[in-house]
Amino acid sequence: MQEIVSGMWGLFLSAFISSTIAPGGSEAVLAYMVSEGHFQVRHLVIVAAIGNTLGAMTTWGLGMLAARKFPVASLLSEKKQKALIMVKKRGIWVLFFSWLPVIGDALCFAGGWLKLPLLPACSVILLGKFGRYAVIAWLFV
Repeated sequence: MQEIVSGMWGLFLSAFISSTIAPGGSEAVLAYMVSEGHFQVRHLVIVAAIGNTLGAMTTWGLGMLAARKFPVASLLSEKKQKALIMVKKRGIWVLFFSWLPVIGDALCFAGGWLKLPLLPACSVILLGKFGRYAVIAWLFV
């Protein structure tokens, strides 16, 4: 039982860290755990998606806090400015692509900066993250 709990917590932490400003390898952790066959795949996907979504929402919150302190968008890095423009132009559904490498964190930050509604933003991000992890799990079953 201890191995199951520590394995799930490890996956959760890996997914959370991977979705914040720190790089991580949650996809590799998930793929390994799926291929080992010690855990139910749906539980692994759910844990990874929740951890990654909570990490993304942390970045979203940082964007919201940054907008309060630094309301001038010109203070943002070029990557974050591009993401801000994209989110302004496309709306909340662009957050579905928060799972993409490099731009995903910036999209979440931009969503917070623009003060997109919390619950819809979280739902769209979760949908994208869940889809990505489901595909990865399917590839390694």
